[in-house]
Amino acid sequence: MGRYALNLPTQLKREAEELAAEQGVSLNQFILWAVSEKVGSLKQHLDDPIYPQITYRRGAAGWPEPVLRGSGLRVQTLVVAAKRWGLSPAQVAEEFGQAEGTVREALAFYETHRDEIDANLAAEQLTEPAALDDKV
Repeated sequence: MGRYALNLPTQLKREAEELAAEQGVSLNQFILWAVSEKVGSLKQHLDDPIYPQITYRRGAAGWPEPVLRGSGLRVQTLVVAAKRWGLSPAQVAEEFGQAEGTVREALAFYETHRDEIDANLAAEQLTEPAALDDKV
């Protein structure tokens, strides 16, 4: 991994440290997420400007997946909490430590990009051990 000395304005560093702590990661990890999200979005041009709190990053399978900007929390995780668990947007926000407006934006993003996210959910279900046991 390459090293790069980074000079941040004091207030920006303080805010980044606070946000990193809220996410339960180090400042270094938080900055890495932020840079990778920005580079990924610029390279792939996938971000939907209607939903500024949503960006894409490469998931474990190597495919781009929509996440909440700055947190790495997958949109489909919030969709499952709202649709399958029956939680309200306020409850989802509390459960995942997000602003309710951000959760509402993620759910609206889902409605616009339903086919993409439903396909990701279906693919994930196929790889879950219980789903595999049912097919064997």
